[in-house]
Amino acid sequence: MSSKLIAPSVLAADFANLQRDIEMINASDADWFHIDIMDGVFVPNISFGMPVLRDITKHASKPIDVHLMIVDPDRYIQTFEDLGANILTVHYEACTHLHRTLQAIKNAGMKAGVALNPHTPITLLEDVIRDIDLVCVMSVNPGFGGQKFIENTYDKVAALKTLITKKEAATLIEIDGGVTSKNASQLIEKGADVLVAGSYVFKAEDPVSTIKNLKTQIS
Repeated sequence: MSSKLIAPSVLAADFANLQRDIEMINASDADWFHIDIMDGVFVPNISFGMPVLRDITKHASKPIDVHLMIVDPDRYIQTFEDLGANILTVHYEACTHLHRTLQAIKNAGMKAGVALNPHTPITLLEDVIRDIDLVCVMSVNPGFGGQKFIENTYDKVAALKTLITKKEAATLIEIDGGVTSKNASQLIEKGADVLVAGSYVFKAEDPVSTIKNLKTQIS
């Protein structure tokens, strides 16, 4: 995948009109659906669970990028594959045996992602980077949408890109949190491949043209 990708975050959608918003993403220039699953334990918020994800995948016509912000994600790996996830991202901070978790995700037939909280250093992924399909760099503290972008993210992305290149890995870099047209180009320049955009897309007057403009900006 050489082109840069946009993954609207469904957490910011209008839940009273979820099918409408899913079909809007289907019809837009977006590449993936980004779905945040939160348990109220790992992060101080609760988002949708399995039944809602099942309904989303029923209508979605693009890859489903599921981001688990939960404790003990290993319990649910097969469940999320059954629900239609194409990419399953777990938090580094929630996995005691990260390598084993990554293998379990791949064995279930999904791409394996690892998310890093803002305080978690890139160097911790050195030994497993070649086993990771996607690293999700949190550019806000996880749990709530609409937060301010953390400026240190640029340096972190650059360091991650250096590590991926050094280890000759094929890992994609995803940025999650506070992405707008103001920082999109700079994130891509630093090495990002996938930009997750939530409030910026769904709170826009015209989400389809907002996605199109973002896509044009990073292509």
